[in-house]
Amino acid sequence: MNDEDERALREQLARLQQEHRDLDAAIAALGLSPSSDLIQIQRLKKRKLVLRDKIRRINDQLTPDIIA
Repeated sequence: MNDEDERALREQLARLQQEHRDLDAAIAALGLSPSSDLIQIQRLKKRKLVLRDKIRRINDQLTPDIIA
């Protein structure tokens, strides 16, 4: 992987992590609302899980394999 690819992955990782944090805040805010939409909360949680998987895949690409 060259420097340009790594930089692009790191930028994508930062965006995904920010979106993950934003979803976390939105879920928390909706959970506190007395008229919260449970279906909307479930959709946001599902989106958050998808983001978590993408974040893990990118981290795996950025972390070199170390053969012990």
